[in-house]
Amino acid sequence: MEAGEGVKPRPMKAFAMNGAGNAFILIDARDAAAPLALAPREVFALAQAHPFDQLLALEADGTADARLRVWNRDGGEVGACGNGARAAAWLMFQDSGRSTLAMSSLGGRLNARRLGDGGAEVDLGPARLDWREIPLARAMDTVRMDYSVDLPGGGRLEGPGAVSMGNPHVVFFVDDPDALPLNVIGPGVEHDPLFPERVNAGFARVLEPGLIRLRVWERGAGLTKACGTGAAAALVAACRQGRIGREAVIRADGGDLPVRWTQDGHVHLSGPVELEGEIALPAGLGVAFR
Repeated sequence: MEAGEGVKPRPMKAFAMNGAGNAFILIDARDAAAPLALAPREVFALAQAHPFDQLLALEADGTADARLRVWNRDGGEVGACGNGARAAAWLMFQDSGRSTLAMSSLGGRLNARRLGDGGAEVDLGPARLDWREIPLARAMDTVRMDYSVDLPGGGRLEGPGAVSMGNPHVVFFVDDPDALPLNVIGPGVEHDPLFPERVNAGFARVLEPGLIRLRVWERGAGLTKACGTGAAAALVAACRQGRIGREAVIRADGGDLPVRWTQDGHVHLSGPVELEGEIALPAGLGVAFR
């Protein structure tokens, strides 16, 4: 029997989901005959109809259980999305009944395991700490960067940490993340020439041992209720500056995200996932199935 013969393929479906308020549309295209070819304008149009922070797609992959692709709502395809990886893993766990799986992505391989409460934890891979890996436009210490941002009305944020979790992050440690006008300062940081691939900007405070408050301005998405790779970057940056240990709960606007930075350098992310329901896709996004 030829591969796929006699087996009815899954129709392409799309689901509205969120991870701690981080909003997604996830397209299950594992039976598509070819990778999705989405123009930025199509992603942007879908975001107007069904608001999301990231568009996710699961596609077939011969080296893993699926390939995870990620687009920000401005239409740009990016390498990583921590909460999106958890949501995709959760959906596949529900579909298969398995307890572990692996996904490939532009940002690297993602291993996931089912948690006892029905959630999913994802190994996001190693934190990348060299300035070339972030990347930055010039050589610089990434523990406390020689970089500052002026605040409207006076004051300055200085000495952030930089981390790549398959996508670039800069994390400022501040007195009160909730008091900052991120819609004003976020775009300037995102588009600063120091960051040739733009950057996700985190603003954090260690509230107590094991607890960090975090707000994130995401490149291509803006202010979001949660950011999984941002949570991972905040823990790593705080630990490197001696502010906290290697494990903490990151408190985002949409919920709490437990993060572990293990001795092998890998960062593990868990937290809540919610399936909001299935949505209809525009006819133009249809593909041929195997």
